[in-house]
Amino acid sequence: MHRLLVLYPKPADPDHFRDYYVANHLPLVMNWPGLLAWRYSFDVAATGGEAPYFAVFEGDFADAAALAAARASPHGRRVAADVANYATGGAVVIHYPVQDGTG
Repeated sequence: MHRLLVLYPKPADPDHFRDYYVANHLPLVMNWPGLLAWRYSFDVAATGGEAPYFAVFEGDFADAAALAAARASPHGRRVAADVANYATGGAVVIHYPVQDGTG
């Protein structure tokens, strides 16, 4: 499993961010080729002090190659281009292989 993590600093207009993200951006994300699962939250909190991020998105792909193909696809480029329509605070995008743990 390979995860895409997007961290969003506080935008200039939080209400616009929330409304646009849910009504416009997430419908694009849902049709992203190769996306196995996704989740997001606007309730980002820090264990101490104020959280540096307003929102977070996680998307799971089979592997790094599947993520790379999804991002390079026409639809992936459309998803990336749409970020400017709501994320006035920018976005931090990282990805990594997920290691399963057992207890």
